[in-house]
Amino acid sequence: MTSRQNRIEARLREEFSPDELSVVDESRLHAGHAGASEEGESHFFVEITSSAFSGKSRVDMQRLVNEALKAEFASGLHALRLKTKAV
Repeated sequence: MTSRQNRIEARLREEFSPDELSVVDESRLHAGHAGASEEGESHFFVEITSSAFSGKSRVDMQRLVNEALKAEFASGLHALRLKTKAV
């Protein structure tokens, strides 16, 4: 697990107390693409299920996750593929 991956997981657990959470570093799949860092840790896939998303649209759930990870985007996270679900 990468350090950014650990930070993403910790932040999402803190913010949403998810019932299910998976954070996968997909950076290797984007090597050589625009925005891909040579060091990796730039592209992630997050699957998250949380009661904090109850009553929210898919777009609203994804906005909440992106907002929670604002510091990661500011420090080099380039892309986040999301699968969000309410309990």
